[in-house]
Amino acid sequence: MARLWRLLSAIELTRCALIDENVEYGMSKEMFSGAVQTPLPPVVSVSVLNRLARERLETAFPLCWVSGEVSNLTYASSGHVYFSLKDDAAQVRCVMFRNRAQLLGWRLENGQHLEVRTLVTLYEARGDFQLNVEAARKAGVGNLYEQFLRLKEKLEREGFFDSAVKRPLPVFPRCIGIVTSLQAAAMRDVLTTLERRAPHVHVVLYTTPVQGEGASQQIANAIRCAGDRRECDVLIVCRGGGSIEDLWAFNDEAVARAIRACSIPVVCGVGHETDFTIADFAADHRAATPTAAAELAAPARDTLLDTLAAQRRQLQRQWQSALQGRQQALDLLALRLVHPAEQIARQRRQLDHLAHRLGGALAQTCARRRQALGALGQRLTVARPQTERAARRLDALAHRLDAAGHLALDERRANLARFAAALAHLNPQAVLERGYSLVTDEHGVIVRDSRTLEPNARIAVCFRHGRAEATVVATQAIN
Repeated sequence: MARLWRLLSAIELTRCALIDENVEYGMSKEMFSGAVQTPLPPVVSVSVLNRLARERLETAFPLCWVSGEVSNLTYASSGHVYFSLKDDAAQVRCVMFRNRAQLLGWRLENGQHLEVRTLVTLYEARGDFQLNVEAARKAGVGNLYEQFLRLKEKLEREGFFDSAVKRPLPVFPRCIGIVTSLQAAAMRDVLTTLERRAPHVHVVLYTTPVQGEGASQQIANAIRCAGDRRECDVLIVCRGGGSIEDLWAFNDEAVARAIRACSIPVVCGVGHETDFTIADFAADHRAATPTAAAELAAPARDTLLDTLAAQRRQLQRQWQSALQGRQQALDLLALRLVHPAEQIARQRRQLDHLAHRLGGALAQTCARRRQALGALGQRLTVARPQTERAARRLDALAHRLDAAGHLALDERRANLARFAAALAHLNPQAVLERGYSLVTDEHGVIVRDSRTLEPNARIAVCFRHGRAEATVVATQAIN
């Protein structure tokens, strides 16, 4: 109990000193004047006293940054982290609860110099004065982060991060360059990913230290070397995760300017997903991890092969469909195309049919005339019994009619023979039999004038036996 009273007295003295000084934490008298002054009863229990002390502490001290060295570090099975912060003159207990520790991203170690953002409080169960740690950073990180923000703002004003200057990645890279350290696990991750996704892609390593003194300049030199040699289609700048100090080489202005001046697209995969560096903003594409950078730079071979196979199948279907359409069109044209010999034979059959019809019609006409003549003869006999002269005349007329019929038939036969001879004369095959040839253009049209042909035009020449394809070299007009 006496210890608690001494602690409260010390807190009151500290509060008064802070009010008087009003400089270290940026607090004012108004902040403390708002504290609730709860009068204490004559006798209080320990739990009540500890609760009042905790409330007074949490009210009197805002969230503030405290620096010191880590000691007595313990990682509990619950996920909470317990440790002490000390300097040359004092120490204080600290606790970082699991939900806060999971967001830290790195592991606390004894002997580390930290800057922690804390809530000053009291652990009521034991009456222990302690700090509830909300966030932690390694000592000096605050200055580095300020440098990071200043450089980022400067380069952003110069247009380094403008999306308009970002270059697209090649769809089918043949060679990928990697800027990293030979000892880095990131290099093995990138090479393994590239071997799995794109074993056909050639890889060129530009080795350089990725942390330590002078690392930023060597990284910039490696990037410039890759850009000058232009042997790669895309460049990957990568390293594994780490603290802000470990990644600081990639927050250098020289590295950012080397990335923007590089003649090939740059993919940056530095650290983990939550890590951001100046190189990430300056690069054409940012990847969360080195493995993601490799996946971004090289498309999966299996995916490309599947896409190619699908496109091949589609092309085959389109080609087959087009071929079938052309074949159907050719069949239709073949049906419309009639060979000259077949056409002559068809016309000859037509002439024979017409000659047969003509002979039948002439015979019918002669029969009708004879029948009519017979009828007239009978009438004449009835009307004039002396029919000898009429009979003689009738015989003469019959003889003339018969002669005229034979003459007409012979004349029709002669015309038919003349027409058949003329048709046979017009038969292209007869012309070809005499040693001539038939020339058609690529559309099957007969060429009658050499002036209708152009040099390099395709023609077909039909002979008595077979045909030949030819190309026009030159034409000459003959008057």
